[in-house]
Amino acid sequence: MKTMNTGLAKRVLRFTLGTSMVCALFQICSAQTQPAPTPSNAVVADASKPADASKPAVDGPQFKSRSPRYRIEPGDTFDLTFDLSPEFNQLAVAVQPDGFASLRAVGDVKVSGQTVPEMTETLRVAYGKILNNPVISITLKEFEKPYFIASGQVAKPGKYEMHGNMTVTQAIAVAGDFQSSAKHSQVVLFRRVDDQWTEAKLIDVKKMEKNRDLREDPFLHSGDMLFVPKNTMSKIDRLIPNMSLGTYLPLTMP
Repeated sequence: MKTMNTGLAKRVLRFTLGTSMVCALFQICSAQTQPAPTPSNAVVADASKPADASKPAVDGPQFKSRSPRYRIEPGDTFDLTFDLSPEFNQLAVAVQPDGFASLRAVGDVKVSGQTVPEMTETLRVAYGKILNNPVISITLKEFEKPYFIASGQVAKPGKYEMHGNMTVTQAIAVAGDFQSSAKHSQVVLFRRVDDQWTEAKLIDVKKMEKNRDLREDPFLHSGDMLFVPKNTMSKIDRLIPNMSLGTYLPLTMP
């Protein structure tokens, strides 16, 4: 009887161990086939939608490219020549204040705000109504020179022409450098995006000069404006009355 009970107990033990091993193996396999849990703050990409490579990595307005093409402004003039129809050539065509140019045989055409290649295509389409596949060339004669405006606490506020690439610190130097009342750490760079929006960026010139690191010194675009605000002391200085030296020194009697 004792031998039978011992054999039965061994069989029960082997069955229990075997069942436990099978369950453990099943759990391991299930863990490997199931995807790992996604953290609550993780961003999951939608695999059904292709990634848009043209979309910037950072949301919000971004400064434009360093070398944008010039865009036609009112007051500019240009020469218009036709390679195959020289009778339509026109010299010194003026862009009117409303942005239109009066052209022979086609009338007024809106050209303001366009680059030279864009305006070439615009005029090619306009003349395509009376000419068969016109070949035209445009040469700017008078146009707005690249410029920047410096205002606020600089020695010589005003409008300055840009000759080649120019950074913020270089522009401040051209404007006579900072006044003693300037707040070097909060120079504001204003850049017009379109007729309704203007970008504004704070630039810590004080930090760049202190660290001798101009890698964050942005290049200017034509039409940019730099504004240098007053520092705290200069703001309250005008509230302190000028006092004579006798206020601070005791009078001595002879």
